[in-house]
Amino acid sequence: MGNLKILVVDDESRMRKLVRDFLVKQGYQVLEAGDGSEALDLFFEHQDIALMILDVMMPKIDGWQVCREVRAYSKVPIIMLTARADEKDELQGFELGVDEYIAKPFSPKILVARVEAILRRTSKLSDDENLECGGIVIDKAAHVVTIDGKAIDLSYKEFELLTYFVENKGIALSREKILNSVWNYDYFGDARTIDTHVKKLRSKMGEKGELIKTVWGMGYKLEI
Repeated sequence: MGNLKILVVDDESRMRKLVRDFLVKQGYQVLEAGDGSEALDLFFEHQDIALMILDVMMPKIDGWQVCREVRAYSKVPIIMLTARADEKDELQGFELGVDEYIAKPFSPKILVARVEAILRRTSKLSDDENLECGGIVIDKAAHVVTIDGKAIDLSYKEFELLTYFVENKGIALSREKILNSVWNYDYFGDARTIDTHVKKLRSKMGEKGELIKTVWGMGYKLEI
């Protein structure tokens, strides 16, 4: 994974340098942008960006708008950085399809660990394998989900979450187990991260969303 290209977007040059140095040390290629406009120019210029680290508060175009425009064309994983520990911001980020949400100040080592976790999952999804369950077909290679023959549009994390449910159908999964398996790190926030993703996933799945059952006081289970 060391040759993968990561776009770091932050209006603070010191923050960009800090993140870049830690990523370069792990062998990643790093592109930098100091505002949202430059970020979009770089993103559309380079078609091989594997992941984006995106600050919320920036001049010209803020991180939310950058995320919206990128998501209109791509499911590239996005890690959002913010100086505000605001729950509304976090939920808005997940609604827009953000894959990770990290509040400043943060440990660069933790950031790199989360980058690597996402990229490991992306790499695993390259396996040429289909999963089928109750009319749900998951094409891992193409990163496409169809339900009763109709394709549905899922974010990266929603795709991961549904894949995890299908791979563990019939098994009651705690929120902690889901977070550690799908997010690939020990999550110290509250359960609303999972609940927000499950709610949106159910909505996109239509009637099949009812297959994802709530296990009260514990988590969720896909029941066919």
